Formats: sequence, C-alpha cells, structure tokens
Amino acid sequence: MDETTVRLLCPECAKDWQVSPGELPMAAEMFHCPNCHASRRTAEFMRTDRDLQTLKQLG
Repeated sequence: MDETTVRLLCPECAKDWQVSPGELPMAAEMFHCPNCHASRRTAEFMRTDRDLQTLKQLG
C-alpha cells in the first residue's frame, strides 16, 4: 500500500518537498521550513488545495 504524502512549497525560498501528513502540525499551527527556517501556518506551505485537504483529513 502506498503511503499518502502532501506536497509542500516554501513561500520564501521556493524549496519543494513531500512529507506524510501525520508528520506535520495541524493546518493552522506554525511550521518552519527546513531549508530557510521561515515560520508560517502549515496551510501556507501546501502546494495545492488538494494537498491542504489531505492534510486536514489525515494530519
């Protein structure tokens, strides 16, 4: 069985990566980019609306 992932994109440094939704804080909580350490709500790192919905359902 494939593990579900969400795609992230840092709004400051443009780093893009994938991670399991269970490894992320809730959408409204603060998240820090592992590349540039920018701090924003986790929802602001979601690459698409579908990624955000997946986070909300499975995170």
